[in-house]
Amino acid sequence: MKFAGVDLSEPRIMGVINVSPESFYKGSVRDNEDRLIETAVKMAEEGASFIDIGAKSTAPYLETQIPLEEEIRRAVWAVKTIRGHVDVPISIDTTSARVAEEALKAGADVINDVTGLKGDPKMAEVAAEYSVPVIVCAHGEVRNLSDPVHTVVDFLQESLVIAEKHGVDEVAIDPAIGFLRPEWPPWYEWDSKVIANLDIFKIFGRPILVGISRKSFIGAITGRKDPAERLPGSLAATAIAVLKGAHIVRTHDVKETLDAVKVAHFIRRFSP
Repeated sequence: MKFAGVDLSEPRIMGVINVSPESFYKGSVRDNEDRLIETAVKMAEEGASFIDIGAKSTAPYLETQIPLEEEIRRAVWAVKTIRGHVDVPISIDTTSARVAEEALKAGADVINDVTGLKGDPKMAEVAAEYSVPVIVCAHGEVRNLSDPVHTVVDFLQESLVIAEKHGVDEVAIDPAIGFLRPEWPPWYEWDSKVIANLDIFKIFGRPILVGISRKSFIGAITGRKDPAERLPGSLAATAIAVLKGAHIVRTHDVKETLDAVKVAHFIRRFSP
């Protein structure tokens, strides 16, 4: 299995760089050209197979609205800045087709849409026009509160239908850790159940991408309110996700996460 030309016979790392000051984890933010380049190069050297650029926070519990033109400016600046310094696919994390298109023109290779092609009706059209791989996140109104896993399956299926209708063939699936927040069950139970049953998503035959790094469910379980203190918990959840079949792990901490992924992948070889 491959995604964006990257061999997924072993789990790969996607390094996260945010150029959005409103992002939940301030340690991931780079708004200076030198620091942005330094971070991207370091991530690639430490083993990142992808770099993911976020120009607007998508955290569902934060006030993150910024003008579209500002998101475009940030995204284009970031992609152009690092494109000549790293030889790995760059994904643009956006829910806007206009932002995605401008980032692709600037040199991005992948669209990462947390609305699963359901937010902006033109997103799938842009992906098809530029013939780029897409990451679709489980997105929709939670209907069956008692069954997180099959709710995520249904949402992902809807996104894959949209992709197929538009001729978007190369799609990775993201089970939306941290994004689906029903009043009940508590979000940290919801996210934990999805990770524990990640192998169910193999039914799609698509690369499975998980974004766990420093998220609030880690804080809820460990009592760590500050995202800066959530690395150990993130690594534990990452190892479980890899044991359950994750192909790509999206993280702020490439070096540490890669070690966790390597150990989990090695041990997985001996599981029944």
